[in-house]
Amino acid sequence: MSKLLITDTIFRDAHQSKAATRMRTEEMLPACEILDSIGYYSLEVWGGATFDACLRFLNEDPWDRLRTLRKALPNTKLQMLFRGQNILGYKHYADDVVEQFCKKAIENGIDIIRIFDALNDPRNLESAIRFTKKYGGICEPAISYTVSPVHNEDYFVNLAKELVQMGADTICIKDMANLLLPYDAYSLVSRLKKDVNVPIHLHTHNTTGTGDMVYLMAAQAGVDIVDTALSPLGNGTAQPATEPLVATLKGTDRDTGLDLMKLSEAAKIMRPVADRMLKDGTMSVKALQVDVNTLLYQVPGGMLSNLISQLKEAGKSDKYYDVLEEVPRVRKDFGYPPLVTPTSQIVGTQAVMNIITGERYKVFTKESKALLHGEYGQLPAPVNEEVRKKAIGDEEVITCRPADLLKPELDQYREEIKDHIRQEEDVLSYALFPQVALKFFEAREAAEKKANEPEDTGVRTLYVEDLSA
Repeated sequence: MSKLLITDTIFRDAHQSKAATRMRTEEMLPACEILDSIGYYSLEVWGGATFDACLRFLNEDPWDRLRTLRKALPNTKLQMLFRGQNILGYKHYADDVVEQFCKKAIENGIDIIRIFDALNDPRNLESAIRFTKKYGGICEPAISYTVSPVHNEDYFVNLAKELVQMGADTICIKDMANLLLPYDAYSLVSRLKKDVNVPIHLHTHNTTGTGDMVYLMAAQAGVDIVDTALSPLGNGTAQPATEPLVATLKGTDRDTGLDLMKLSEAAKIMRPVADRMLKDGTMSVKALQVDVNTLLYQVPGGMLSNLISQLKEAGKSDKYYDVLEEVPRVRKDFGYPPLVTPTSQIVGTQAVMNIITGERYKVFTKESKALLHGEYGQLPAPVNEEVRKKAIGDEEVITCRPADLLKPELDQYREEIKDHIRQEEDVLSYALFPQVALKFFEAREAAEKKANEPEDTGVRTLYVEDLSA
């Protein structure tokens, strides 16, 4: 077997999963030189919630971050996470927006685009796959891994085969909730290595404490690439830590070839950043702990914290375990969607509503109705038709690719912000997060105006009225 390749998530998923994506670009730069020399397969630096967090909380332009990191990491492939037809937002976008986003992401420095769909509906991946390849990116469609009566090994293998036919350069098994157990990982990877002819990339978390064992078994089965996170942010709700896996495989036929001394040097630079996020409360101690509830209720870590805050707001914190038990029931009624953004939030919020109103499906959220209406795509299993009728009445269910119902929209977004555009990328920022981006543009303009004001020297000119005029 060849060496195991490593993608490090320290600049994206590690701080998204543990610290609400609050790492700043200036905190990344000191480690870039050493990280760039390590020899990773790639560094995941962008996508997911980084875009939203940059604009909303950090007063940073996410495009500037990407360009800055591209310059600081000239020898390493940069990777991003892309939500299929949702891009990085929470709704479906028209194909012209998807195309422009793929084009601009690659132009600004992204090499690999990992594309997933919450429902594993290949139709929602079509455009992103096509445009990633059109503009020269490495295309990595992902299988959203989950456990249900319909999600068995055959399901995942057949999906992988379809994605290869659609143009996948690599296939990612995206185990976002750390539900893939070690022996299942061995079996699935073995099947995929036999049945598809592209590299297999495995992504998991260590939420339930099984992540290291999952990677070890997958390595034995021949997985090509795995996602790890440098130790200051590794483990817990993030990915398994990089260094222990590198040390474990040293001298074996899956030796990663990475230098532990260099990794240790990089970790030393990143440790104060992790400490800062722990001290200021952006990283919770809970994110560091093992939580087997994920295995019992199939609820990802981020979704758990969402449920806790929703119940707290409603003054119903005592109903936590009732809600956890309700989640699998709602999921079954909704056709067993994998629990990943945005379906995790939709199912979770509906479970909360069912419990706090005291009656199941007394109230439906707008998103629950949209999911049952087919606006997000094809659900993996038949839904509870009684529940669907209660939600959408006699409306006809959408059965085509949802994006086929959308007209081109890029020009409209451009027109809406024509007075704020500094770069073509601003149109995309606005398309994804209209209110947040607008606030960011206004703050940017205010800062520019202030910077251009003449400096006050303290010297005053005395004006005397000319009475002879």
